[in-house]
Amino acid sequence: MEESQRIQKLIAKAGLGSRRQAEVWISQGRVTVNGEVAQLGDKASLATDRVCLNGVELPRLEDKQYYILNKPMGYVTTLKDPQGRPTILHFLQDIKVRLFPIGRLDLNTEGLLLLTNDGELTHSLLHPRHKIPKTYRVKVSGQLTRSAQEAMEKGVVLEDGMTAPAKIDNINTSGKNTWFDMTITEGRNRQVRRMCTAVGFSVSALKRVRMANIELGDLPPGHKRKLHLREIQKLKQG
Repeated sequence: MEESQRIQKLIAKAGLGSRRQAEVWISQGRVTVNGEVAQLGDKASLATDRVCLNGVELPRLEDKQYYILNKPMGYVTTLKDPQGRPTILHFLQDIKVRLFPIGRLDLNTEGLLLLTNDGELTHSLLHPRHKIPKTYRVKVSGQLTRSAQEAMEKGVVLEDGMTAPAKIDNINTSGKNTWFDMTITEGRNRQVRRMCTAVGFSVSALKRVRMANIELGDLPPGHKRKLHLREIQKLKQG
């Protein structure tokens, strides 16, 4: 049986907020354990206790879910958008638990998006020290030059500093466009697009096809599937 842990740690693991924020919520009386208002220092186990934040129960261990979604273009990677744009929530209406995206894809980027209510795994995959590889299929205008490829493979200077080296492969030129796969291990905002721009190329299409050990495969746009147990285990192993 899972041993008891401090309430703020359980809330953070559920992906609902940081431990510090959870401590604030506890101090405000917004957290209960088995119907009693929690106090700072209290411990509980999600295997045996009912922990609620604002009246909503934290997911129990057996309720943790893991999905892959092929996000189409035109949707933002949030559950609510203040600008009123379509969000990925459109594709999650049939799922009863609240899922959170692991990382983001911008409005005009499509492809693989991992979703879970496992806050600990989310933190692990997003932490910079783990350098989780992410592969994108990129389409640029023109023929990718050898010098541009080598520059991205060495790292390029962006406004927020030098990038880590990227891996470029599967290059295919047809007509006025070039397709290639770029694998990066950082999570900067719009990094692939900015790296291409830095070496003189404009991205006309971008799709994430792999993250860590999870591949998009032939999953159609707008569709999702649960991760297989072996996929989840390998994700957690790093």
